[in-house]
Amino acid sequence: MSIQKELAYRIEGGYPVKGEITCLGAKNFVIKAMVASLLGDTPTVLTNIPAIGDVDITAALLTSVGVGVTYSEGQPMMIDPSTMNTSTVPIPHFRSNRIPILLLSVLLHRFKHVEVPVVGGCKIGTRAVDFHIEAIRAFGGIAEETSEGYIAHREGPLKGTHIHLPYPSVGATETFLYLSVLAEGSSVISNAAIEPEIMELITMLRAMGAIIFTTPGREIRVVGVKQLNGTRMEVLGDRIEAASWAALACASNGDVTVHGIRPDTLGNFLAYYRQIGGGFELVGAESLRFFRNGELRPTVIETDVYPGFSTDWQQPFAILLTQAQGISIVHETVYERRFGYLKALDALGAKTQLTTHCLGGAACRYRDQNHEHSAIIMGPTPLVASEQPIAIPDLRAGLAYVIAAAIARGTSLITGVDFLERGYGDIVPRLTSMNLKIERTFV
Repeated sequence: MSIQKELAYRIEGGYPVKGEITCLGAKNFVIKAMVASLLGDTPTVLTNIPAIGDVDITAALLTSVGVGVTYSEGQPMMIDPSTMNTSTVPIPHFRSNRIPILLLSVLLHRFKHVEVPVVGGCKIGTRAVDFHIEAIRAFGGIAEETSEGYIAHREGPLKGTHIHLPYPSVGATETFLYLSVLAEGSSVISNAAIEPEIMELITMLRAMGAIIFTTPGREIRVVGVKQLNGTRMEVLGDRIEAASWAALACASNGDVTVHGIRPDTLGNFLAYYRQIGGGFELVGAESLRFFRNGELRPTVIETDVYPGFSTDWQQPFAILLTQAQGISIVHETVYERRFGYLKALDALGAKTQLTTHCLGGAACRYRDQNHEHSAIIMGPTPLVASEQPIAIPDLRAGLAYVIAAAIARGTSLITGVDFLERGYGDIVPRLTSMNLKIERTFV
């Protein structure tokens, strides 16, 4: 009987990483754009599609209800919703993501009864689906949770409504947009998320024929229309990936030019990067060069919704802070269990400590709830490869471990890379094209 082996990365680190790398299309937008394509009556074409697991998972979910999805690596993707023939999304035979709960709202415009399976995703904290159910009810539908998934149905067309979010959730804002664009009448969502991927989704829906107004005060107003058509949309570069390559350049005392990223989407990351001693310069409309600009200094970071410091930036930035001269603080206010990766980082030589206290001034949902959501990072600490494999706990921590292995002296083995490859494509060839010694292997 053969024993199935696990895919892993072997990385030899401890030297400056130098070269050029191109960001792939943003995971946090492309899969939401694929779902939005189902709102049109004609095909949609998406370009700059990243070769990542979440795209394959979402494509399989779409084809499971009869949608035509045509694409190959490096080529545009065409999505034809006209062939959709069922409103019951089957329980997938593969690792799922959080797309099923978004399909619930989109399919409800097409069908009077919809069923989707339980959602998946990384275990980094509470990611409640309550809003998605409540939003359908607010628009006049009926929705409920079952042991196997979620069910929604309606008697007539959905009706516009006014929703106020207690927290500017990205997923909640996306569901509102999906429900409102084809609902009868006008809809308003206040305290909405305004991440670059949300604004890009609004641009796409407008191109499909939606009438959407935004205001400076996190309010989105939508006038429902009777029909949307397909469009052509380029997927913007992944700002989470770009920040990771910037952290890799600075932490390794290297020099990396990142292509395919709009600088404006990096927002406050660039300010913090400069503050701690990272250097960068613009070398093109969508290209930045990142390097270290002197001794690294400690800082205090509080993650927050956009335009704040993204929760998905904190893992690679934490690796960078292990090389700063002094004590740094990271206060996580978005997810309550985001620091599971620090234990493996400590095994490489980092010195970190977790606390349930809110170490920062930002209003925090987790105050006095006994969640270890603040991290103290003491540096600088030289990292040394561990004798034991490093197991990736979630998607974003995965790339942080690659960065840690790149600056750790010796050879590290990283397992659980299927988590990583859900959101990051062609990791090994792209990093090898610089000067990082990384290879895929099986253990």
